[in-house]
Amino acid sequence: MFNKDVYIERRKRLKEDLKSGLILFLGNEESPMNYADNIYPFRQDSSFLYFWGLDSPGLAGVIDIDENEEIVYGYDFTVDDIVWMEPQETLAEKAKKTGALYSEPLEKLDKKLKEAVQKGRKIHYLPQYRADNILKIEHLLGIESSRVNDLASMELTKVVISQRSIKSAEEVEEIEKALDISYEMNAKAMEMTRPGIYEREVSGIVEGLVLSKGSRIAFPIIFSIHGETLHNHSHANLMQAGDILVLDSGAESPLHYASDITRTFPVSGKFSGIQKDIYNVVLSAQEKAIEMVHPGIRYKDIHLDASRVMAEGLKELGFMKGNVDDAVSAGAHALFFPHGLGHMLGLDVHDMENLGEDLVGYDSETKRSEQFGLAYLRLGKKLEPGFVLTVEPGIYFIPQLIDQWKAENKFKDFIDYDNVEKHKDFGGIRIEDDVLVTETDHRVLGKRIAKTVEEIEEWSSR
Repeated sequence: MFNKDVYIERRKRLKEDLKSGLILFLGNEESPMNYADNIYPFRQDSSFLYFWGLDSPGLAGVIDIDENEEIVYGYDFTVDDIVWMEPQETLAEKAKKTGALYSEPLEKLDKKLKEAVQKGRKIHYLPQYRADNILKIEHLLGIESSRVNDLASMELTKVVISQRSIKSAEEVEEIEKALDISYEMNAKAMEMTRPGIYEREVSGIVEGLVLSKGSRIAFPIIFSIHGETLHNHSHANLMQAGDILVLDSGAESPLHYASDITRTFPVSGKFSGIQKDIYNVVLSAQEKAIEMVHPGIRYKDIHLDASRVMAEGLKELGFMKGNVDDAVSAGAHALFFPHGLGHMLGLDVHDMENLGEDLVGYDSETKRSEQFGLAYLRLGKKLEPGFVLTVEPGIYFIPQLIDQWKAENKFKDFIDYDNVEKHKDFGGIRIEDDVLVTETDHRVLGKRIAKTVEEIEEWSSR
């Protein structure tokens, strides 16, 4: 945990912004894999972590703004529990660590909230993503489960997004701790990868490396010679000379802040001519995008500039043609770049998206596009100091998408389908780094991970 003053101040800001009512935060419970005593590794809810800092199951927190009370609800472990789990902090000790003055048995939460409902008091809660917590709210507040998220407090949601979007120095330090692990993950993957072994042999070692650091992966590792599948979680392919690999991975810091890094490298340790050419187009787009990051610029505009860099490069290589600005405006480049340039990063790898992707990434000035490709941009609004975001352009040859667009004769004035057909089995390339928006500029976080062709080939030969 951070110092308790951090959590006190965060909750104070909530009270000042919301002014009245009760705020309910439900922590997460343990989740059984196949029976009650065989559980998945526990992960606390990120907003509960942000405002209370307590990283154990079976907890809830209530901020009663009108009574100026902050209460942690939970239970103390019995000797029967301790036999299996070792001695645990008492509920009162947990509450003290987070700066709350009161702690109560979990059963008293039901009474507190039902009294508030009877008095017609406003009860704020965030949208829920777990079925068990939806059912808890149904029981506690008398709201039908199907309507729980419809009735979540928009006022609270917007205030939480506003607070969590701006990362403090302590939070940035945590992200960089996760990036230290990412550095080792990528170095190990490049060192191990070679023709004749399966993807799982490398991805398993990389995940094990994370576990050996006392950490966990921030999301399921993407490690595949089929990088054209954007979120490919299969690790079943035999790697062969001539293949290129996409490794999209991240770790969590001790306080659960995420890293998110993508590198693309050749199985044989050397890029072929066309692989090098396309890789350098993506790298140029990423470098241009990072250079543009500063307060006040819309991330949507950075996305579009990066798209123009890639479209120009693809034109020089014979895959696109015509006027580049017109091609990007029409969305023709999305055949090769069908996703957004990046997203917010923090306690969640796609930070706060459970609260509403449009609420996190867009605002009244910047609306989400409906155009294919651009519609998948998760972050479009103006950047502010303290934002941490990913910059991850890519170029992909997706056979099914190519076939569909070619059959429709789509964007024939901008795409050279004859040349694209010759490279339909190319795969995909993506390059991603994590960037902090500073007061006047930006800072790429973490130690430099091999990124140029020369650096990657050098790391792969170790």
